[in-house]
Amino acid sequence: MAEEQRDPGGVRGVREGAQYVREPRGRSVRPEEAHAWEALVATARRTVSDGLVVGTSGNVSVRVEDTVLVTPSGVPYDRLAPDDVTGVDLDGRQVLGTLVPTSELPMHLAVYRATDAGAVVHTHAVHATAVSTLVPELPAIHYMAAALGGAVRVAPYATYGTDELAENMLHALADRSACLLQNHGTLTYGTTLDQAYDRTAQLEWMCRLWLTASSVPGLSPALLSEAQMAEVGERLRGYGQRG
Repeated sequence: MAEEQRDPGGVRGVREGAQYVREPRGRSVRPEEAHAWEALVATARRTVSDGLVVGTSGNVSVRVEDTVLVTPSGVPYDRLAPDDVTGVDLDGRQVLGTLVPTSELPMHLAVYRATDAGAVVHTHAVHATAVSTLVPELPAIHYMAAALGGAVRVAPYATYGTDELAENMLHALADRSACLLQNHGTLTYGTTLDQAYDRTAQLEWMCRLWLTASSVPGLSPALLSEAQMAEVGERLRGYGQRG
């Protein structure tokens, strides 16, 4: 049963289990934000169903003008409802909702401030996380790394939710749309939620491919050269449908 109380700052709210939930704040939800929230929840649930996260690990965000909608901290994605919209401005001030935003908010905001990202996906995908413990960047095992901007770097370890982790992530993400987080997971961004998610899935697949090829006794996988990767990068610029 929810218990009404005040947080240390004197703001009224309720405690539901271990999660402190403030009373509604900020403005009302706009139609475009409600639509974006629906898509965000669907993407978050997909990370679970596709095995990229376990429980409430990982997080997803989408930008709607100057508002960033983000999954809340510690809430299973299958429990999120339309009324649970959680949003902050680009300075991290909460402007929508009652639930506390993800603890990884500094990473998400750092991406939006530094790039033209429309959406960010962070997971604890098992193969990608395993690779992050082994090498400083994912070896060029497949040409689709070019679709992420080139060799996928590993950001040095830092405690989750810290500015240090966000800074390490940005360095690894320079000129890339994906990176690995050492002993932690993955982060990708795109212009849309679908693109950000697809890049996450592609990264996890490449990590699994490299681990599989590297596990054959007595053999080492052939890797692509920088010239080969650059050629693919040029070809990918014209890939897909036009118009």
